[in-house]
Amino acid sequence: MRTTEHAQAMATELVDLRRRLHQVPELGLDLPTTQALLLEALTPLELELTTGQGLSSITAVIRGTGDGPPVLLRGDMDALPVAEQVDLPYVSQHPGLMHACGHDLHMAALVGAARILHAMRDELAGDVVLMFQPGEEGPGGAEPMIAEGLLDAAGRRVEAAYALHVYSSGDPIGLFVGRPGALFAAVDELHVRVQGEGGHGSAPFRAKDPVPVAAEIVLGLQLMVTRQFDIFDPVVVTVGQITSGTAENIIPSTADLAATVRTFSAAARVKVETASRTVAEGIAAAHGMTAEVRYVPGYPATVNEPAEYAFAVDTVTSLFGADRYREWANPDPGGEDMSFVLQEVPGAYLMVSAVRAGTDHETAPDNHSPLADFDDSVLPDCAALLAELALRRTRRPGD
Repeated sequence: MRTTEHAQAMATELVDLRRRLHQVPELGLDLPTTQALLLEALTPLELELTTGQGLSSITAVIRGTGDGPPVLLRGDMDALPVAEQVDLPYVSQHPGLMHACGHDLHMAALVGAARILHAMRDELAGDVVLMFQPGEEGPGGAEPMIAEGLLDAAGRRVEAAYALHVYSSGDPIGLFVGRPGALFAAVDELHVRVQGEGGHGSAPFRAKDPVPVAAEIVLGLQLMVTRQFDIFDPVVVTVGQITSGTAENIIPSTADLAATVRTFSAAARVKVETASRTVAEGIAAAHGMTAEVRYVPGYPATVNEPAEYAFAVDTVTSLFGADRYREWANPDPGGEDMSFVLQEVPGAYLMVSAVRAGTDHETAPDNHSPLADFDDSVLPDCAALLAELALRRTRRPGD
C-alpha cells in the first residue's frame, strides 16, 4: 500500500479524531485535554514520545531503517477565543472557544501521517520528528519547543521541516497553494507614548497637548512607509489603538498609540524599527514633547527555502496531479510561528483549501470567523502528503 491508500483506509478514524478535538478547543500553551486525546491516539504506535516541560507540547520520534536525514513534520494544537456559530453535531463544548483556524485538522492529519509512517517504517530511510505544538495563535509555542530540544529529538539535528495549514475560503476544496521565499510576514508591535503637559482645553497654549502630536505621528508613520521603503519589499504599519484623556475639555498629559507592523525581509524589519522610532521621537520633539517608543518583536517572516519548496510542490503534483496546485504571486501579511523552525531548518509550508464542499468558496467565511467551517474530507490527502514528504526526503542525501 502507498501513502494515499493507507490514508484513505483510515479516513473515518481521522475524521472522528478531528471532530473529537474540535469539541474541546483550548487556548495558548496549556492544552491538557487536547494533549491527552493526542497521546491516546499516538501511544498505540509505540513511538518515542515526550511532552513539554513548560507547555502542553508533544514530540514524537519515528525511527527509520537507514541513516537518511532526519525530517520534522509539524501540526499546531491551539484554538481561538471565538464563540462558534456553526451548526454542527460536533460543535465546540467549551463556550467562547473555537477551532476557527483549522488546527484540529492539522492535528488529525499529523496523527494520520504518524500512522502511515509507522505502517511503512521499513521503507523509511531516516528518522522523523513529529511536532505537536501549542500556542501558535500566541504567545508562541515553537520557540519554547526548540529551546527544549525539539530539533535534536532524533539524536541529530533535523535537516528539513514541513507543515500544512488549512483555510476555509478563497479556493475550491482540495487545492494546495504556496510560494517560494517569503510566505507570511514578520509580525511585530509598535507602542508609542507621547509625553506632554496637561491643562484646560480652553487654553491649549498653556499646556503641551499630546493628542494632535499622536495624530501627527500616525500620519508620519504612513508617510514613512511610502517614502522610505521599497514597494517591492512591502511594509505595513497599522495603528489600531489610540488612547488618551478623560474628558472633552481636559488636555491630557499623555497619549498612547499601538500599531501592528508587518514586514517580509530581515532588512525591512530592522529598518522599520529604527525609522519608526525616529519618526515618533522627531515629531514629538518638534512640538516640545518627548515620545517613549517600545518596539516588541513577534514572529519572524515565514520563508520557504526554494529547493525544499520545489520538492514539496513536486510531491503534491506527483501524488494528486498538477491541477491540485497553484502558486501564490504574493506573500500573505499574516503571521505564523512555524517561522521559528524555518529560521533554523530549511523547509516548506503549504496551504490547502478545506472549503466546505457545495459552498461558494469565494464568499465562504474565512479562518478566525465564528462561521468558519472546514471540510474534514481533506484529511486523508493531508496525512498522505505529510507522510510522503517524510518518506521521500529521508531518502535524499544529507544536505
